[in-house]
Amino acid sequence: MLAALYRTPTVLMTLTAAMWAMNAIFGQLVVGEITPFAVVFLRWVMVASIMWTLYGREARACWPALRGRLGFLALASIAGFTGFNTLFYIASAHTTGINIGILQGAMPVAVLIGAFLAYGDRVGPMQMLGVVLTLVGVVLVASGGDIQRLTALSFNEGDLIMLAATVLYSGYAVALRKRPDMPGTALFTLLALVAAISALPLAAWEAIQPGYPWPTAKGIGLTLMIAIFPSCIAQLFFLRGVDLIGPGRAGVYINLVPIFASILAILILGEVFAPYHGAALALVIGGIWLAQRQRA
Repeated sequence: MLAALYRTPTVLMTLTAAMWAMNAIFGQLVVGEITPFAVVFLRWVMVASIMWTLYGREARACWPALRGRLGFLALASIAGFTGFNTLFYIASAHTTGINIGILQGAMPVAVLIGAFLAYGDRVGPMQMLGVVLTLVGVVLVASGGDIQRLTALSFNEGDLIMLAATVLYSGYAVALRKRPDMPGTALFTLLALVAAISALPLAAWEAIQPGYPWPTAKGIGLTLMIAIFPSCIAQLFFLRGVDLIGPGRAGVYINLVPIFASILAILILGEVFAPYHGAALALVIGGIWLAQRQRA
């Protein structure tokens, strides 16, 4: 059964989107159980341990490919893993799981903008329309659907932090075009290892502060779930999906992330799906669909 699953890209990519959406839910559940710096550090320690056990030999064999590329490894890991996740869990304490999911779902458009700025990639008319629609959806979420807040430029703090996280991760995704020549599993293993190391100073600094709230057993358990599902399994499924159907078709499944996040937030967290959420979701998904169409 598992062998058949590993040959079925539709199932693999759908499960990947669902597990990435679960991260928005876990982000809400860890609030009050473990601090953002602690969850990021423990998450990447757990992920690095799991991945090194599975792919450590492969990662060691690829080390020569990193000669002269250690700066890339450090910056990519700090931006895409440590930095993004730190902002993600800080944002989770200040906004809803639905908002997190919708804003996270806008990431492909942010990557498109980043590729245009970094590499001069051509953006066709349909893609430009997709960018505009997605940005309107993002603004709708950040303003809570309130025109007065929009005209006063008064946005939710958590949504703005999540937007910053999205921009940071998009920079990482754009930089992957210049990645070292090695298997994705080996690169992910090494990036996770660097992320654990880079997250240590922040976690240590936080731990020595007066009145530091030590992680609860529930917080550590939730962090383990984050490490296993949205991190390790989702990443392995995504890499396999890319191998089977290519990055373009695999990327389309990212559209499912905000949908799954909204459904899970309603079912698990009891959040209310407001009309502006529906409008924003339609704008973001429609914008991503247009942005991912073949370039004119």
